[in-house]
Formats: sequence, structure tokens, C-alpha cells
Amino acid sequence: MPDTDENRAVYPYAGGQQEGCGFPTGKLVGLFSLATGHLQRFAFDSWKNHDITLLRRLIDWLKEGDIMLGDRGFCGWGVIAALKRRNVDVVLRLHQNRKDKNGVSIWEKPQRKEGWEEGSWAELPDAMEVRVITYKVEIPGFRTTQITLATTLLDTEKYPDQEIVKLYNRRWQIELNFRDIKTTLGLDVLRTESPGMIEKEIYMQVIAYNMVRGLMLESAQQHNKSIYRVSFKGTVDTLRQWTVLFGHTDEKTIKARYEDILLALACDLVPERPNRSEPRAVKRRPKVYQLLTRPRGEMVVSSSRRYK
Repeated sequence: MPDTDENRAVYPYAGGQQEGCGFPTGKLVGLFSLATGHLQRFAFDSWKNHDITLLRRLIDWLKEGDIMLGDRGFCGWGVIAALKRRNVDVVLRLHQNRKDKNGVSIWEKPQRKEGWEEGSWAELPDAMEVRVITYKVEIPGFRTTQITLATTLLDTEKYPDQEIVKLYNRRWQIELNFRDIKTTLGLDVLRTESPGMIEKEIYMQVIAYNMVRGLMLESAQQHNKSIYRVSFKGTVDTLRQWTVLFGHTDEKTIKARYEDILLALACDLVPERPNRSEPRAVKRRPKVYQLLTRPRGEMVVSSSRRYK
């Protein structure tokens, strides 16, 4: 976000950035619906807060019967126990510090409170049962990878191992949803100069994201298509191109054009791409200017080094 005194007071620089040479940075943790892609709830704060700290603000929004799907960063004893108290199950990648074998394990309550209040921590049980599942990802052309999951779905007949694995394999959809918000809608770099306006900017982007998701869902349902094959980027581009056609027209015409948009979205689907490689890498090279290592007013760059 913009480097202003107001923003820095609430959102400090990311690690390794010197004063006057970086940007205030925040962190957002969200609960997405796997069925529709909508962002149901989110917590936003300084980047220094751990993911679990932000997730704890969202626990009350999860309802009995929900299943929370997440990566290993959320595989903490306190979070799993707190969710289990609400009859919310989890499917998470096992944290790298745990070395459990396949099957049901008893996880004892640790002494460390993980930032919990004394009373809240005391209310959690002394132990809980967690089922561990290990499987290998063997895709031709890729290195074989072993993945271990932790889940509170203990019934192996109702929830077979292969179904738990299929569910976890859909976890990457969360990353794609964040990409839609940050890259397609431009939320990776905020523009407003005070924490109050930063909050409003985030809420407006989330509203816009959910409205686009709503349009995608309506198109998929009306034309019997999979919601995961309707392109978010394609939907945004279509809306931008069709916006001019909705000005100064009667209600009947607007309704007809709206139906045309739904049909256009259903006809422009992304292909099925199982086991697609999604490397975290960028193609476009950055400019070859020096990095800013001092405040701009104090920085002196010689012309001979500018393009080094």
C-alpha cells in the first residue's frame, strides 16, 4: 500500500525493507466456498500476524457440518480443536514438524498456548483424534511427491482415503481465487493513503469479486456448465466490453442483453486441465534499475550504474 505515515503506523514494512525504501504491507486470510468460489469472510491485518491468528477471527463464521480445507500453515492443534468443538471438520496438509504414521493418532494438548487467551485455551480438550493419510503424486514428467494429510473425518467407510485425497487436490482452487482478487482485480497493490480508506478499498474489491462470481455461477447453472470451467478473467473482460451496451436502454433490452452475457460466458470455457503445472514464477523481467536502498531524496544513482 502507499508509503504514508498513516499506513506505516498500522501496517509496517515487510521484512528486510529500510525506512523510506519499502511499502506498508498487509495480510489477508479468507474463507472461500469451494462450491461457488465466493469469499464468505476474511480477516485483514499487518503481515506480522500469523495465518492462524487471522483464521481464529473467522472460526465463529464456520457452521456445524462444514469442512475446512487448507494448507499446512493452518495445521495447528488449537485451531483444529476449536473447530472440532463447533463440529467443523478439517482436511489439512500435515505440518512439516509432525511425523505421524497413517491411521488414527491421538494428539495431546501442547503446553504452548499458540497466542490463545488463558480461558479459551483451558476450554479445549486434553486430546483429540486425528486421522493421517499419506499418498504419492505420480504424474508423468513430474517428480514423485509424497503428501501427508491430517483430517478429523475419522470414518474410513463414509470418507475413504481416495475421496479425502480428491478433496485436498482441489485446494489449489483457493490459490486461484486469491489470484483472481490480487492480479485480475488489482488488489495486490492498494492505492489509498490511510488505514480507513485501505479497509474500504479492500471491501469494495471483495464485493466486486463476489459479484463477478455470482454472474459466473448464474451462467453455469442456467446453461448446465461446471462453475470451474467459467473463466473469471474472461467474465471480467466480457463485462468491460459489454458495459457500453447497457446505457440509455429500456428494461426489456437490458434483460435480453443480460441473457446474452450469460450465454457468452457459458460458451467461452477454459479447458479441463487436471494435474496442470502451476509454478510460482513470472515471465516478464523487471526493469534493470538499481533497488532503492535509501529514501528517494537521499539516493544518488550514477548514470554508469543505472543500467548495470
